Amino acid sequence: MDTLKIKRSQSLTLKMTAIAFLTLILLVPAMMIRNLISERQERSRETVQKINDKWSRPQTLCAPLLLVPYTIAKIDKDSMPYYEAHTLHLTPKELKIDVELTPEERHYGIYKAILYRSYIHFTGNFSGLANLKMDNCEIHFEKAQIAIGVTDLKGVTQNPDMKINNITREATVGGEMQLASGAMNMSVKNLIVNLKDEILPDIINFDCTMQLNGSSAISFIPIGQNTVVTVNGQWPSPSFIGEFSPESTVDKEQFNATWHILSFNREIPDMWSDTKTAKLADSSFGVNLIEPVDHYQQNMRSVKYALMFIALTFTVFFFVEMITKKRITVFQYVLVGIALILFYSLLLSFSEQIGFGWAYLLASIATISMIAIYFYSLIKQNLATFILASIMTSLYAFLYMILQVEDSALLFGSIFLFVVLGIVMFVSNKIKLEKPTPIEEESVNLTNVE
Repeated sequence: MDTLKIKRSQSLTLKMTAIAFLTLILLVPAMMIRNLISERQERSRETVQKINDKWSRPQTLCAPLLLVPYTIAKIDKDSMPYYEAHTLHLTPKELKIDVELTPEERHYGIYKAILYRSYIHFTGNFSGLANLKMDNCEIHFEKAQIAIGVTDLKGVTQNPDMKINNITREATVGGEMQLASGAMNMSVKNLIVNLKDEILPDIINFDCTMQLNGSSAISFIPIGQNTVVTVNGQWPSPSFIGEFSPESTVDKEQFNATWHILSFNREIPDMWSDTKTAKLADSSFGVNLIEPVDHYQQNMRSVKYALMFIALTFTVFFFVEMITKKRITVFQYVLVGIALILFYSLLLSFSEQIGFGWAYLLASIATISMIAIYFYSLIKQNLATFILASIMTSLYAFLYMILQVEDSALLFGSIFLFVVLGIVMFVSNKIKLEKPTPIEEESVNLTNVE
């Protein structure tokens, strides 16, 4: 009797060890699924980038700046005089920007890019120009220009309607301006408006409207000493990015955001020479039209729970095996584990076609049904099969809930695992090694006799 119990205990320990080892081995294909998700996500980014490049990239608006050339008289090493040319950058005293944003989705196969059309109207003024002087320099007011900087000129769909002191001026393509940053180097391409005035007036009022296409995000540089930016758009989930937070309202499909920025709120000088670099990009802000649900991110998050799903499903199989006395081989555990891994492959492929929600429903139904039918073919018990299907349904429903509440995922996950551990401890305490049958006892006795 004792020998039989020892053999049963050893067999049980060996089976548990094999199942635990198998669970860890199945993490290898789970990691391969994660790599596949990353590969598909990168391919999606590349495709979206191609769509954006043809339309227009994310836009940053730096406008307007008053550019006033000046020269400095110098003497070279041969005592010959020469003039060194520079440009003075002056920021507006007041700047008000109103933007109407119209997003749209552009599809390329199974991939989707978020594009937008924008109608931009900005007004304001440059003041205190009559007293503009620089020591030992000659200022060339007749060459003064107003620069409108945008990231990608491909997005400018028509020539900006620019009025300077109520006089319409035509914009032409100018050079490039670096928006230096401590973290990155950005640049904008300038649309130039020539003033052609011998003497600049003390105040220059400007009024400009332009239509600008872009993709995914639009940002602004608070170049004005007093800047007010208002953005209205039709998008359910805008993300407000950059150094400043707006006063905003989001109502179903519509959002409105307003930024009020003063001169001492941002580290931009009122004027600077091209001999120095102003870190304009550090003060940028704007709106990012994020996709409400990124199915690649949700796929990646779901596959992180693969170990929990495999371990809990194997635990249910093992307990049923102990309770029903129906032997389930390690090979059959392997088949079930592969089915659990294939769930994530189905989820990824379906989500690219029909969206994550429907893909999750189809993949979970297919996986639960296949495992439940296979389980029934092994033990031929309706109640045990129903319990397994119910437990797996609860697991998949719980995972979907976790994926929807990202901020509380850790809390809910910890509580769930704590409850599951308690249930496993309770059930395992009820499982005892069964008494040996008379045939088994006789077999052990014959062995002892020999």
